Amino acid sequence: MAAVVIAIGSLVISNYLISDLEEEERLRMEVWAEAMRSLNAADENTDMNLVLKVINGNHTIPVILVNKEGKVLSSRNIQKSYSSTNDSVAYLTALAKEYIRKGRSIRIDTPQEYAHNDYISICYDESLMLKRLAIYPYIQIGVVVLFVLIAIFAMFSAMRAEQNRVWVGLSKETAHQLGTPISSMTAWLEVLKENYPDDVLLPEMEKDVKRLERIAERFSKIGSIPEPKPEDVLEMLQRVVAYMDKRTSSKVIITTHFPSEPVIASLIPSLFEWVAENLCKNAVDAMGGAGRIDLYVYEDEKFVYVEVQDTGKGIPKSNFNSVFKPGFTTKERGWGLGLSLAKRIVEEYHKGKIYVKDSELGVGTTFRIEIPKGTSDL
Repeated sequence: MAAVVIAIGSLVISNYLISDLEEEERLRMEVWAEAMRSLNAADENTDMNLVLKVINGNHTIPVILVNKEGKVLSSRNIQKSYSSTNDSVAYLTALAKEYIRKGRSIRIDTPQEYAHNDYISICYDESLMLKRLAIYPYIQIGVVVLFVLIAIFAMFSAMRAEQNRVWVGLSKETAHQLGTPISSMTAWLEVLKENYPDDVLLPEMEKDVKRLERIAERFSKIGSIPEPKPEDVLEMLQRVVAYMDKRTSSKVIITTHFPSEPVIASLIPSLFEWVAENLCKNAVDAMGGAGRIDLYVYEDEKFVYVEVQDTGKGIPKSNFNSVFKPGFTTKERGWGLGLSLAKRIVEEYHKGKIYVKDSELGVGTTFRIEIPKGTSDL
């Protein structure tokens, strides 16, 4: 806003200055015309020094002298590139008519002995300096606008960098805080195995502890650049389906539509599974704990495609992009961070895309993930 105010103020002041300079040049041309009148009417008693000094003192204002028939008599301060055209006289004649049309001409009468001329018109234009000054405010506004755009871009870049630092710090701190209780739980689990080796619940407890370890590993990798490796996408998604089956209602049916052959892509397994789990959990929430989730996987020469389709309440088209912004959520309880993290993992760590492919209110939503096969250069 300050830059805009400065630019407008500069434009207004420049216009005032230009108006004053235009008036000053007009007065100078009146004096120059008076000197020409004195030169035409000169006799032996006329002081020619002052007259010639005034006439020769004009080095900036373009001037063309024409008679009453419009014939060019002489010119001054006309750029050489103009007078060097094929027909300079025709050009000067047209230029003089343009000056007269703009009201920049002064008429001086000729002496009686030159009555066939009657009068001479002094046609003049703005000086080159005045023209440059007229353009300068607009150049200045352009520079200010460019400066504002750069400042806005820098501000948003700084905000994104700060957000990234917050994400990374939060993730690593979460992984650090989870590390101690997980280590303790692992130790206690070993004690329980020694004391109750036949307890049927211990294997399930061990699975949950390993699950916590994977979650801590995922958080610890946020902000770093893990090395991807060739993985079977179908195998990873099967693990996600097995996990979701045990932790969702029997009213939720998860169906897979996978090719018969493995689908290999260079991925970071723990992070990619996190994305798939997040989409499945959101689908379960959108369906209110009852409905159908379909997982589709297919590929072409360059990409692997994963689609998660649900029969939930759907997403309005106006929110297709907003769902990936931090803090956006339709749940009564929730931070609105899951899809934002999923987008970061897919785009920054796998150089892919994640978006809402299709959604209809009351029918369901389909999310699509596109992962380039050639991600091994990450």
